This record gives sequence, C-alpha cells and structure tokens, in this order.
Amino acid sequence: MICVSAPPANPNQAIRSMIRRVAIVCTAASLLLGALASPVHADSVSAARIAYARGDFVRAVRVLTPPALRGDPRAQAMLGFMYENGFGTPQAYDVASDLYCQAAAAGNPFGQAMLGLMYDKGHGVPQDVVLAYKWLNLAAGHAKSTQRSYFLRLRNAVASKMSASQIAQGQALALDWVPGQL
Repeated sequence: MICVSAPPANPNQAIRSMIRRVAIVCTAASLLLGALASPVHADSVSAARIAYARGDFVRAVRVLTPPALRGDPRAQAMLGFMYENGFGTPQAYDVASDLYCQAAAAGNPFGQAMLGLMYDKGHGVPQDVVLAYKWLNLAAGHAKSTQRSYFLRLRNAVASKMSASQIAQGQALALDWVPGQL
C-alpha cells in the first residue's frame, strides 16, 4: 500500500519535508545496522556452532573467520579446530596451531588444550611433551567444571609418557605463564 498525501502549497516546504524524510530513513537505517553489527561479533561463535551441528562446516568457517581475525579467542579456538580436522576448509596443522596459539595466549581453555594436544602429536609445532603438559595443565586450571575433568585426563595421559623431571618443568612453565604470552 502506498501512502499519498496532498502536495504542499510551498515548493520550499516540499523540499524540507523530503529532506526530513530522507534524514529519518538514514537515521533509522544506521540505527538498525548498528544494532545488527554489534551482536554479530558476540553471536558469531553461537552461529558457527549451530552451522557446525547441522554439518554446514563451510558456513561455520565463514562465520568464524572475521571475529578470529579481530582477535576473538573463542572464534580462534573453534576455527583452529576446523583447520586441524579439515572441516569446511583444507586440513592445515600450521594454521590450526597458529590459531590455537593466539587463543591460548588470550587464556582460552579450549585453545590451550588443543595447543597442548598439537604439541603432544607434533602437528603444526615441534613435538614437545613438556609444552603439551604446560598447555593442558593451564587448560584444566582455567576450564569450567564441565570441561576440567576432560582436560585433566588429557594432561594425565601426556604425563604418563613423561619423566618426573619433565613433569616438573611443565608445571613450572604453567606457573610462570601470564595471559598474553606463549
């Protein structure tokens, strides 16, 4: 339905009315875009999880990439997982380990655990059980209770291949770690 109003008697008044309408439309559009832009960053990991659960891995990668490039550690960790396993993207251990490093340095427990496993396997990084232990120990320490027992089992599995001296080194590295550093 088109709304039609009687034209104003004064041409200047018609121009002012049109400018006012354009200004209202532009303001409304910018408010709408601003409202949509803010939650996209915060909601991108959730949207990616939904796409992943549906098996739409390409969409998950596409949704995760912008926030990961902006430094979102949750997006970096999940995108690292996608690259590590070749879901929606070619498998690339180097890219995965780099994304995990960034997430781990920011204190993301999942990123720390996955980086630990990469060190354990030597995928994308040199194989190093001491660093694997460090990152898995940090992940267990920073994880929510639902994840903590899983990360502890992973850490203990790595520890079963280590000497007491190596475990002590891994523990010391974990105690010395501060967010923002590898």
